Amino acid sequence: MTKFSSICAKEWHDPRTTKPHVLPIYATSSFAFDDIDQGMRIFQKEEKGHVYGRYGNPTIEAVAEKVAALETHGLDVEAHAIMFSSGMSAIHCLLSTHLKPGGKILTQGNLYGGTTEQFKKVFGSMGIEMVLVDLNDLSKVEEVLSADPAIQMVYFETPANPTLACVDIEKLATLAHTYNCIAAIDNTFPTPYLQQPFRFGVDYIVHSTTKYLNGHGNGISGVLVGRDVEFMKTRMWEMMKLIGSNANPFDAWLTHNGMKTLALRMDRHCANAMALARFLEGQPAVSRVNYIGLESHPHHAIAKRQMRDFGGMLSFELKGGLEAGVEMMRRIKFCTLAPTLGDVDTLILHPASMSHINIDREIRLRNGITDGLIRISVGIEDSEDIIRDVAQAL
Repeated sequence: MTKFSSICAKEWHDPRTTKPHVLPIYATSSFAFDDIDQGMRIFQKEEKGHVYGRYGNPTIEAVAEKVAALETHGLDVEAHAIMFSSGMSAIHCLLSTHLKPGGKILTQGNLYGGTTEQFKKVFGSMGIEMVLVDLNDLSKVEEVLSADPAIQMVYFETPANPTLACVDIEKLATLAHTYNCIAAIDNTFPTPYLQQPFRFGVDYIVHSTTKYLNGHGNGISGVLVGRDVEFMKTRMWEMMKLIGSNANPFDAWLTHNGMKTLALRMDRHCANAMALARFLEGQPAVSRVNYIGLESHPHHAIAKRQMRDFGGMLSFELKGGLEAGVEMMRRIKFCTLAPTLGDVDTLILHPASMSHINIDREIRLRNGITDGLIRISVGIEDSEDIIRDVAQAL
């Protein structure tokens, strides 16, 4: 008879008789084989099967497949996705797989601050140079690409964080491919509901799924979606496995839950952001409103061509500069002062003193990230409450 303590320690049989309606969380670090022969077949890749949590997990893979399905919805494009521990680790794996010492990455100066830091401090120390160009100046982009064969990737955000600047995805992807470069985009702000970059020819799409895809601010993860399915399943998967930057099943499951309401949430985010942007346009303390839904935004036409709506992110510049920005943060009551975005509640941030504090001021100013710039991730609350709080803080 098996001893009492042994029964305590052993896994018990799964009594499931019918499949669950909701995706389960496979909270296991490894997977058991029926016998040694099955284990051998799986390790030799003669049979598909899960082995170890860092190599793959059913929860994580199901969520990655759903993101790929959203990014390719309605398109004649096949893609494969891998989930990561964060958006930053997804970017790191993308660059690590494609760039070698002596290589260069062409990008914009108004990227998310963490991405810029990673390019400069992590990949810069590995002999990979970041080349900054105004990506709206397509002639200059082509001039730089044609003159420098060391450039191996063109990486961009549109809309960009935090100025909401937009670039022409199709033209940049075409230029990248003309000069044998990879075209990669961070699609976190718009999500595939508002913008599908594969429609315009990019090779890779990155998301911080922490943001709008999750939408509830309760987990951190990232995803990379690539059009070269075989490469994603082999080289990219191997890089993820060896770096150890895999997502965990609980955060993947939270993302899965969030995506169920993505379309509903994004419609409300967009409507509220437009209402707040219209209000801010008439405020004497505000010198400029950056919302791509406004006809006054210099890249409104580009956004209208590439996006089905204009998103929940906006920023605006206070006339009082740094001091005014800090004072406004002190006066906020209803909105939440937090260094993230894409949650259901409204989040406000002062980039110069927070998210972009480690970016050279010269680079900040050159790309519109001024001392008085305020960024708002407009939530799905009643728009009147959001506007009332911003009004009293101004």
